[in-house]
Amino acid sequence: MRFVWTLAGMLLLAVGITALVGAAALGLLTGHADPGGAYAARFETVQTTGHAVVVTDLDELVRQEVPLAGVGEARMRLDARTHDGPAFVGLAPADEVRRWLAGAPYAVVERMALARGPLPVRLTPVTPSDGERPTVPAGPGAQTFWTRAGNGTLEWTPDELAGQRLSLVLMRTDGRADLTLDLRAEVRPGWLAPATWGSLTAGMLLVIVAALLLLRPVRPREVIIVVEPDQVPILAGRLGISSLSGLGAPPPNRFAERQLVAVGSSTLPATRAIAPVPRPQTLADLPAPHHPLRPPAPPH
Repeated sequence: MRFVWTLAGMLLLAVGITALVGAAALGLLTGHADPGGAYAARFETVQTTGHAVVVTDLDELVRQEVPLAGVGEARMRLDARTHDGPAFVGLAPADEVRRWLAGAPYAVVERMALARGPLPVRLTPVTPSDGERPTVPAGPGAQTFWTRAGNGTLEWTPDELAGQRLSLVLMRTDGRADLTLDLRAEVRPGWLAPATWGSLTAGMLLVIVAALLLLRPVRPREVIIVVEPDQVPILAGRLGISSLSGLGAPPPNRFAERQLVAVGSSTLPATRAIAPVPRPQTLADLPAPHHPLRPPAPPH
C-alpha cells in the first residue's frame, strides 16, 4: 500500500507541476495584451491593381494562422481603410463571391504570418480567363448575398463561421481598381484569463495533495500470530513466559530495591566496614568449603 500511495503522489506531482508551468506560460501571454484584454496587430500595406482583396475561406485561414482564435470563445475585429477613407468589408458565401468577381481582376490572400512589427501578407493575383473582357463589378453595397458587411470595420467570432465556407472581401466602396489597404486586426480571447487562473489553482491543489501523500508518516506494522490452542504452552515456553497473557506486562525489575541504613543504627551490630583480612599461615587456617568433597567410596 505504501508503494501505491507513493506512486499516486508522484503522478499528482508531475501533473501539478505541468499545470503550474502552463499557468506561467499563459500568464506571460496575458501580459502582452492591452488593458482591455485584446491582442492587436497591424499588417503590411496591401496593394493590388485589381478591384478587391479576397480571403477565399476566412475560417480556415484564421484557424491556421491565429492559434488564439481557434480555441474556445474569441472575438475578432478587422479595421480596413483606403486612401479615400474606410473600405468596404463583407462576408459572403465563397461561390457567390467567385461568380460576382468572375470578370474582374482581384487578389487572393494566400497566407499571413505572425511576426514582430507589421504582419506580412502574401497575395496571388487573379485575372479573367483568356479572351474574356475584364468587367467592373457593381458597387458592393448594392449586393444582397452578404452574410455580414461593414464600412471600415467588421467583427465576428470563429464559432459563427464554423462549418461555413465564407469569403472575406475588401474593396473600395465604389468598386474601383488600384486598391491600397491599411489593415489592423484585433483578437480578444475570452478563455485566456479563466484558463490561466484555473490552471494555476489546479496545479497548486495537485502539488499540495501530492506532498501530503509523499510525506505522510509511516505507521508501524502490527504482527498477529495465530496458533492452535494446544500450541500455546509451547509458544509461551519459547518466549520465556508462563502464559501468553503476560506478553503485555512490563518487564520485571532486575534490581532489588535497596534500603539505606544509617551507619550508627542500633538495630545492626557494629562492624567495621573495611578491615584487613588475615593471611592464612597453614592449610588448616583456610575456610572450609560450603560443600566439602567426599572421598570416593572404596570398591567392594
